Amino acid sequence: MLPSIPLAQEIGLAVLLMGAIVWFTGLRHMRENSSFPRSGPAAGGLPMIPTQRGSAAHPMESVELTEAEKQAFAGLVRTISLP
Repeated sequence: MLPSIPLAQEIGLAVLLMGAIVWFTGLRHMRENSSFPRSGPAAGGLPMIPTQRGSAAHPMESVELTEAEKQAFAGLVRTISLP
């Protein structure tokens, strides 16, 4: 018996521990005896990562900013300074 906690808490702790053991054992049993096919080795990934396209690759991927928009963006970047 633990001297620092009441008997009711000790009983609750024992019940909780036994429940966890039963749950873990049941989970392991279900996993080992499952009727699902086990997955084989993982398929090979992509042979290489695709290269990033430049901004001129597609006209929808680039936008021309006006001078006012460039200045507004520069001001926004200045206000959000990282520490």
